[in-house]
Amino acid sequence: MSDVIRRDSKGRKLWAGESQEKDGRYKYRYIDKSGERKSVYSWKLTESDVIPKGRRKDISLREKEKQIQKALDDYIMPNGGNTTVLELVEKYISQKRGVKHNTKAGYNFVINVIKKEDFGKKRIDTVRISDAKEWLIKLQSEDGRGYSSIHTIRGVVRPAFQMAVEDDLIRKNPFEFQLATVVVNDSVTREAITREQERAFLNFVKVDKHFSKYYEGIFILFKTGLRISEFCGLTKDDIDFVDNKIRVDHQLQRKRDMEYVIETPKTEKGVRYVPMSDEVRECFKRILENRKKPKIEPMIDGKCEFLYLDKNNMPMVALHWEKYFQHIREKYNKIYKKELPVITPHVARHTFCSNMAKSGVNPKKLQYIMGHSDIGVTLNTYTHLQFEDLGEEMEKVCEG
Repeated sequence: MSDVIRRDSKGRKLWAGESQEKDGRYKYRYIDKSGERKSVYSWKLTESDVIPKGRRKDISLREKEKQIQKALDDYIMPNGGNTTVLELVEKYISQKRGVKHNTKAGYNFVINVIKKEDFGKKRIDTVRISDAKEWLIKLQSEDGRGYSSIHTIRGVVRPAFQMAVEDDLIRKNPFEFQLATVVVNDSVTREAITREQERAFLNFVKVDKHFSKYYEGIFILFKTGLRISEFCGLTKDDIDFVDNKIRVDHQLQRKRDMEYVIETPKTEKGVRYVPMSDEVRECFKRILENRKKPKIEPMIDGKCEFLYLDKNNMPMVALHWEKYFQHIREKYNKIYKKELPVITPHVARHTFCSNMAKSGVNPKKLQYIMGHSDIGVTLNTYTHLQFEDLGEEMEKVCEG
């Protein structure tokens, strides 16, 4: 017995999976890659059909069938499995293990932003490159978010969408574009300061009645290139006065809930020994001699005898030193006409790196001292200096 040929109200043959509802609407049923039965509808069977008056404009059922078949052939789940942007990002983040608390805080920041956005409710298969760009522009122009924040948001959303590509939920990652071509980079570049500015800053700290007690710590930051979290994590046992070196194998962080944690350095290359000059050595000695001796030594994840303690007898953290640098500069600029630029603990680190490069230190050796994971980060300093030196040479030629 032959199969019964099904036709629509106009007498046209219906293909496998197609049917027509009593109200005239067409329906196509199929099974997606997950094995789930799905259905799509349209008031038109073919592209040339006319949509009944009062009905929403839509493509024809046959056009939808082609899209679905192409998706199935390309192993793409139709409708992206109905996954929203927020759900995708949450899934991506949930798979991250062993991340540092700063990274977790960054993830939470991104999730909270997306939760408030209509963009977060969009199905991922409907997001186009233009949609992604428009959203990032909106974050800056309407919401007033800075380039750095938008960079962080995109830094999470882009790999999340790449995961969706690899999971065959979408064909293309809509966030694969240069961020600087879409939003304005309004972030402040943290440049190294000159030797003259460094001397002025350090000399001011040394003689100031209030800030002089932090002179040794600030001097060490300028003369070792340590990350501020690495410096804060240093204990008495990390200073080797015999071989004149500093052991760097951890960093101290404080969470928003005021919990103190010891973590590994920022990069894999972060574990290292940093040599001490005679001046740095003497600074460490004075710090230990003048160090507060609390009744109970604070113990953080097995570490104790931290170099600097706050008024609560807890180890000082990055925020303390960032504020000291800020207030020192503000006080200096109120006194002197020739103002100092923005100076932070990170600027001190960058200044050290630049000074070492200018002194001719081998790039690989400097990479080790700085704890850079990528030699390119170190070489960028050399490239910048070579350009400056070329300018100086050209000036000499012109003067001659």
